Amino acid sequence: METRQKRYNMKYVMLCCTVAAFGGLLMGYDSSIISGAIEPLSDYFQLTPAETGWAVSNILLGSLVGCFIAPKLSDKFGRKKSLAITALLFTASVVGTAIAHNFFTFVAFRILGGLAIGLASVISPIYLAELSPSKYRGRTSALYAVCCVGGQSVVLLTNYFINKSMLPEVMVDTGWRYILATALVPCALFIFFIAFIPESPRWNVLKGKDKEALDTLSKISDPVHARTVFNEIKHSFSDEAATRHKSRFRLNKTTVPLLIIGIGLAVGNQISGINVIQYFGPTLLKNVSGSTDSALLQTFWLSVCQFVGVLMGMALIDKVGRRKLLLLGAITSAVFLAYTFIAFYYRLPGLLAVVGLFAYMVFFGMTWGQIVWTVLGELFPTEIRSICVGISICAMSMANFVISTTFPILNSSAFLLEIFHGGFPLLLFALFSLAMYFFTFRYLPETAGMPLEKIHARVLEKFNIDPREAGERTDALVSETRS
Repeated sequence: METRQKRYNMKYVMLCCTVAAFGGLLMGYDSSIISGAIEPLSDYFQLTPAETGWAVSNILLGSLVGCFIAPKLSDKFGRKKSLAITALLFTASVVGTAIAHNFFTFVAFRILGGLAIGLASVISPIYLAELSPSKYRGRTSALYAVCCVGGQSVVLLTNYFINKSMLPEVMVDTGWRYILATALVPCALFIFFIAFIPESPRWNVLKGKDKEALDTLSKISDPVHARTVFNEIKHSFSDEAATRHKSRFRLNKTTVPLLIIGIGLAVGNQISGINVIQYFGPTLLKNVSGSTDSALLQTFWLSVCQFVGVLMGMALIDKVGRRKLLLLGAITSAVFLAYTFIAFYYRLPGLLAVVGLFAYMVFFGMTWGQIVWTVLGELFPTEIRSICVGISICAMSMANFVISTTFPILNSSAFLLEIFHGGFPLLLFALFSLAMYFFTFRYLPETAGMPLEKIHARVLEKFNIDPREAGERTDALVSETRS
């Protein structure tokens, strides 16, 4: 009997998925690059504190817009062409911000970069889920998180060395431009290699391009298995789906439960405070290290810890499963954030607080930092996948914005500082993480190893909904899922 190892051409799959995951690398790179440029940039443009905050946060506005338009863009032009458009927008943003000679121009091009981030955060996970074989989908989808965290690690180290190698006045004059311009390297690689990957076979089937879909599936696996998968995809698109759901999204007994889980996981990814630690890591660590240089270097090591965790999770996601790892991640996040809060509250030596954050980053990277992207890419039916992922990522962006804007207020509150000694936000994040444990336990079924066409029926069962009563497309899908 032919083994799965021989059935799939995993070298080809991994190459295609790695290229698509470059959207995550650029997302991580572009969102984190400002941390090393913001101080000299603020001096160059003579920004007020409010303008400095806007220089950092405006990227979230662009990201929100990108999440809204990504579904229509990827459904109309395809996943591959949409990724190419995303790469071009990233490139334009990098060039524009690096050569900007006034603050208005800088903000405009940074918002453009945020737009590209929003597109990448929706389209890349969809492409990875739709191209990957069921058995390996967790590992291939995790490439997005690997590239995202890898991009953050690279840019933090780049920021550190460029800042150390230049005099302060040189950094203010031109150094921040060099920092921003370094993003051209991954942009160029993304634009070049994207020409060699295929279109998503499921998008091709959705658009009636059966030959192209079968050709791609035949490159992924042997001809017999490719035909079987092709027939399963075709079977999932009944005439009713083609006429009623192809371009129309409706809130009903099918979509609402799926969106509850998608939005819940997306928001849960943010309310544990991960981006606060990434954005304001130097601020937090400076309170315990006492040195700006030490805080910058420790922030880099925090990113490395997350990267190590992502690699560990990539090896475990298809073996252990999504649900178990998310439950583990929620509990460990709550424990280590609570530990770090205690270290702040009792003013323990700085090393003890840093160890708690390092452990948190490892376990978050291994679980929520990557698995949420995988689940979002596989949770929804193909014909509404892009819009539902877009809605979920919009919720993630809004949660990111709320958490990021409220943290400085909470962290600088004299009342909270007097009582909690700077640890109050960490206590909140620990409680939010605990809440996500119960949410995941109640609503998320295991999806590892399941064909994409069968996952949403399994999810509906968690809500005690019969997929056939909810208007699902095939009786075969339901009976096979329940067996």
